[in-house]
Amino acid sequence: MKEAKVGDKTICFEFQKFAKQANGSVMVSCGDTQVLVTVCASEAPKEGQDFFPLSVDYIEKFYAAGRIPGGFVKRETKPSEAEVLTARVIDRPLRPSFPEEFLCETQVVCTVMSVDPLHHPAPLAMVGASTALMISDIPFNGPVASIRVGKKDGQLVLDPVLGEEGDLDLTLAANPDAVLMVEAAANFLSEDEMIEAITFAHDAMRPLFEMQKEVQKEIGKPKRTLTGNTLADTVYPEVQHLEGHAREALQIREKQARVKGLKALKDKIVTELNPDGDSARGKALAAAYEKLIYVSMRNMILDDRKRIDGRSFTDIRQITCETKVLKRTHGSALFTRGETQALATVTLGSADDEQRMDSILQANFKKAFMLHYNFPPFSVGEAKPMRAPGRREVGHGALAYKALEAVLPETNKFNYTIRLVSEVLESNGSSSMATVCAGTMALLDAGVPIKQPVAGIAMGLVMEGDKYAVLSDILGDEDHLGDMDFKVTGGQEGITALQMDIKISGLNKKILAEALAQAKEGRQFILKKLVATINEPAELSQWAPQIFEIKIKEDKIRDLIGPGGKTIKKLVADLQVKIDISDNGIVNIMAPDGASAERAKQAIRAITADPEVGAIYLGTIKKVVDFGAFVELRPGLEGLLHISQLENRKVDRVTDIVNEGEQVLVKVIDVDRQGKIKLSRKDALGKRPTV
Repeated sequence: MKEAKVGDKTICFEFQKFAKQANGSVMVSCGDTQVLVTVCASEAPKEGQDFFPLSVDYIEKFYAAGRIPGGFVKRETKPSEAEVLTARVIDRPLRPSFPEEFLCETQVVCTVMSVDPLHHPAPLAMVGASTALMISDIPFNGPVASIRVGKKDGQLVLDPVLGEEGDLDLTLAANPDAVLMVEAAANFLSEDEMIEAITFAHDAMRPLFEMQKEVQKEIGKPKRTLTGNTLADTVYPEVQHLEGHAREALQIREKQARVKGLKALKDKIVTELNPDGDSARGKALAAAYEKLIYVSMRNMILDDRKRIDGRSFTDIRQITCETKVLKRTHGSALFTRGETQALATVTLGSADDEQRMDSILQANFKKAFMLHYNFPPFSVGEAKPMRAPGRREVGHGALAYKALEAVLPETNKFNYTIRLVSEVLESNGSSSMATVCAGTMALLDAGVPIKQPVAGIAMGLVMEGDKYAVLSDILGDEDHLGDMDFKVTGGQEGITALQMDIKISGLNKKILAEALAQAKEGRQFILKKLVATINEPAELSQWAPQIFEIKIKEDKIRDLIGPGGKTIKKLVADLQVKIDISDNGIVNIMAPDGASAERAKQAIRAITADPEVGAIYLGTIKKVVDFGAFVELRPGLEGLLHISQLENRKVDRVTDIVNEGEQVLVKVIDVDRQGKIKLSRKDALGKRPTV
């Protein structure tokens, strides 16, 4: 067993006890949270393999929290959105940490086996994955570690309790020398504050690096021998002279035309240099072509200071913005930047429409804001089967969610459930940031009083040795062939979300600061375009439901609900409205129009109002006794109609005047201290109901 002290918490690592047939395994624990991490890799890559098949699975078991899963099946099924996002966070810093020549199928499985609410399992899973790889025979350029940082009352906090992160929820992964991955949601923090938090997190994880190095020396298996060459290296000298042709094709500005030009070059290489059609040589040539394009684009940028589409390193592509694109939606907006286009729609609903979720960390959690990101194949000119959103779509949607959640109004100011959907119609770089921009405009178009507009920009990096270039508003090819994908969102007052992925061994503080400063300039430029299109919330659409709020006494809630929900269900059915009741007596009425809402208000007030002396009700005889009758004034409210109050004359038998089930006009003549109501029929004769 090994221990590492991070801040005021001790992380324990148990080896050679669990899952011993895996290439590497470790049980990582902090407090009562325990995560088992295993790593396995095939003995050899598949024949002709030219990519690294890494898979990362993060699994939360409900038994870890002492709970049984809900639903009919009563067992864990497909991964939740939170599990998918955590798996991505683990995958992203691990992937660039493997040697380029290693192509064996590799699987990392992180299983949360025990959890307490004070210690989040995700960072434990990340450091566990790196540690298991370090002690295994799998080639790995570690160590890597991860940590969460919050910011409360101006102070940075390590590993904050879930829900108590304050103004910052940052997850950072790094190796000893540089940052590999950053994922953050923030409440308008400045660039300097973000760098401070990143530096703070990196410094705090030093003990985790030292622990991994020590345990590797003590129990680590010998690493597998690698050839030192990739599939592309074997034939690359044969295609290297075609760099001029590659540059010519790369500089075609229109994406689909560029794709055709590059495909023609690839076909030329594969057919002319492989006339016999040898399969293995064909795959090697195809890999060599990919390397040629990679080298050519990077040389263009670093040596010629020239980008694919001719822009400078800081230029933003042409932007057009439009709102009210769709006629029946509650809000809609179209954002186009170059060849990337996102159509965002907003739908408003009631509290009944909130998303309800269940996890080992949060039971019966509700979300009143949902953001769904869709990336259909036609957005990149491809014909593919339409399938459910994959990990990429879930991750892009989560980033846009973080960016916009920070500017949503409090529920006491705007108590709608909000669903924002982004349909990516075209994609050539950073559709997630286009989603943020389109989402901002769609929210305003729907009448949502957001705190301020938010825009997003994707930054790139190309780096060879000491030479580097930071690129603003990257294209898809610059993302694919570059070394960094760095997305930053925020408003005039600071950053709301940040996501960074590094494909090289890490990123130093100087380049990070430069990228953030350059991103701020680009973000401010895009914000001006958004604000010029729409800068204030529009009026609610005529198609949007209207929400009205009234307050009732808390002890009247049961009267409004009625036995078994009978009263509230009848109101909803009769008036065609939705009614949501909070424990504090706030009643929200969602109606198609103001008239319907007013009728619902009157009905609710009648049901929940205290009976006043002099009020006249049309009640129902519920029970007849010798001395009178009990009259139901409304569900849950009854009064006594004494035999002496039936008529302006003496009555011998109650049933001579009224019988059970009959409706009768009665007047409240007294309400005693215990709330008992006395009624009179004779005083109500010839009058109309007042309640």
